[in-house]
Amino acid sequence: MMPVDEAIDRIFRKLPALGSETVPLTAAHGRVLAKPLVATHSQPPFDASAMDGYAVRAAEVVPGRPLKLAGTSQAGARFVGMMEHGQCVRIFTGAPMPIGADAVIMQEEATAKGNQISFEKTPPTGQSVRKQGFEFLRGTELLPAGVGLTPAMLNLAASANRPELVVTKRPRIAVIATGDELVPPGSTLGPDQIIASNSYGLVPLFAPYAAEVLDLGIVPDDKPRIEAALLSAFDQGVDMLVTTGGASVGERDYVQEVLRDLGVELDFWKLRMRPGKPLMFGTRGRTLVFGLPGNPVSALVTATIILKPTLRAMTGFADPFWPRIGAPTLLGLPANGPRRHYMRATLTRNDIGFLQVTPMFETDSSHSMSLALADALIVLPEDSPGVPPGEIVEVIPLNWS
Repeated sequence: MMPVDEAIDRIFRKLPALGSETVPLTAAHGRVLAKPLVATHSQPPFDASAMDGYAVRAAEVVPGRPLKLAGTSQAGARFVGMMEHGQCVRIFTGAPMPIGADAVIMQEEATAKGNQISFEKTPPTGQSVRKQGFEFLRGTELLPAGVGLTPAMLNLAASANRPELVVTKRPRIAVIATGDELVPPGSTLGPDQIIASNSYGLVPLFAPYAAEVLDLGIVPDDKPRIEAALLSAFDQGVDMLVTTGGASVGERDYVQEVLRDLGVELDFWKLRMRPGKPLMFGTRGRTLVFGLPGNPVSALVTATIILKPTLRAMTGFADPFWPRIGAPTLLGLPANGPRRHYMRATLTRNDIGFLQVTPMFETDSSHSMSLALADALIVLPEDSPGVPPGEIVEVIPLNWS
């Protein structure tokens, strides 16, 4: 059996290069920058007021001594000309500073009598002024390559006058479930049948990182039909093919055999982890091929631990393993054997608002309900002697983006 970290390292060495594409800002949320975002202008492009009030020369302001109102500067319509000595200009937030002004006094600290404006106190030079380039200067790198674009980042890109961004392309993925016993949700169960559930968890897990996820349905444990389904996926030019079920070496576990027959070069098929030991990985040309276990918990946990980081790496994220955090465990954890254990768990907040994690001790790999109620996995290392209550453990949140 291969250690988890070695398996991930082997996969990462075989990632295909997907290239990049240019998309409009409206389609860029969640995509990954393929090249740094560089400012093409300074922001703000001129000295601007940070509030509504009066633009003044700070040195000319004497409490109680009025200045003459010379005009108005507002966003989109600046004060034209130079503000003369002994004058002030009514100004609004975001408006260009008049030539000659070097401070802004908020309107609540001013008294107006006609065009005579007096102030309560002398401001320091630069008060309430956003200097040209205060936010960023032309040529500044605003965002590095490898970040997933958030709403705030798109706001920044728009401020930098970038209507389009260069992002990494996303892969096309095919998912196939195998098993004679499987029927789709909504079916009337016959003898020895169970409802197929894995694809309904895997497709949305993959979707944020994919250009398209093709659910190719259920294939029975029949070699010709498995071969036809796999060939269909390859013929559609997918970048990643994921099967569930048939990954072991039982008499009717045909997936591995058929993959070899179709020219897939298998790298490994057993991992030192639980749940999820029987996991296959191989390549056919530039297509990554994964054979996940059939048990629902094993399929989703292996997809979370192995395939999600793979997809993040393929799509250019600088940190493929996000999110991972440390949190104290409320309950002690038992000693562990040679397989890394990803324990189902729940995250809560303590009395002062800090995160804490509570392990769930259900270990059956078919127990979907426990995984549905979990919102995290605790990583219990190989051969761990156990963990006492209150100790910090590594935690993988399940529902964070």
